[in-house]
Amino acid sequence: MNHSSVIDFILEGLTKRPELQLPLFLLFLAIYVITVVGNLGMILLITISSQLHSPMYYFLSHLSFIDLCYSSVITPKMLVNFVCEKNTISFLECMTQLYFFLIFVIAEGYLLTAMAYDRYVAICSPLLYNIVMSHKVCSIMMAVVYSLGFFGATVHTTRMTMLSFCGSHIVSHYFCDILPLLTLSCSSTHINEVLLFIIGGVNTLAPTLAVIISYAFILTSILRIRSNEGRSKAFGTCSSHIMAVGIFFGSITFMYFKPPSSNNMEQEKVSSVFYTTVIPMLNPLIYSLRNKDVKNALKKMVGGRQLS
Repeated sequence: MNHSSVIDFILEGLTKRPELQLPLFLLFLAIYVITVVGNLGMILLITISSQLHSPMYYFLSHLSFIDLCYSSVITPKMLVNFVCEKNTISFLECMTQLYFFLIFVIAEGYLLTAMAYDRYVAICSPLLYNIVMSHKVCSIMMAVVYSLGFFGATVHTTRMTMLSFCGSHIVSHYFCDILPLLTLSCSSTHINEVLLFIIGGVNTLAPTLAVIISYAFILTSILRIRSNEGRSKAFGTCSSHIMAVGIFFGSITFMYFKPPSSNNMEQEKVSSVFYTTVIPMLNPLIYSLRNKDVKNALKKMVGGRQLS
């Protein structure tokens, strides 16, 4: 118990080579600008386009909001670290960053599950779609999504603040993540590790299982469609969501659910960069480039502005 309390953490960053700092700064600045413009543009487009006022795009607007928020929790601090000589973060800032990051990353997992259920109802029960996916039901689902995010983040962050830290205080990432912080703790971390795998496992496996079940029913319904055009249209409505689910849960699983013996810091950094900065940029591109309704609404909005 003869250790001093930690005031600051040192963020190790992505690279120790000074000549790469400026190129990486410009790269991630461009990624962040695209993320902000893409997600804000998606929210604005869905808000002003009456043809996009449906449950599917209601969920998509919230996905863009969550992507924008959790990218903004991480990327600005990372950009500052690229141009500063001393990359430190205070204990309070670290816990705050961890808390809000967990809120949005957990909420995104459950939102993707809600979107899978929306596609299931649209394809398997199209006649009941407007009744089952009413505005009230969608609002309740989003309230549950955000509540689960707040609950998971509160539990994890509360446990982290109860730990005492010792050693070099170097966080081997460019942001405050649970696993690097657990390795720095000089107090017992067994409860935190168990809690991480229980809550982390539930927040990953439960949405993944729900998505798999939804798409099993969806696939069964699509195979019953006789026309090739109908099948193609049904697959088209799901393709963007399948890509988003695969990229998000794939990177999360690679990052957190692997044997300790296979830990590789460089691989972990690449994986963490992917799901914290790249995925929020990819989602609006996936849904805009692969969605006819979004492209038509965008063309209509741009064409209306040109005429005015």
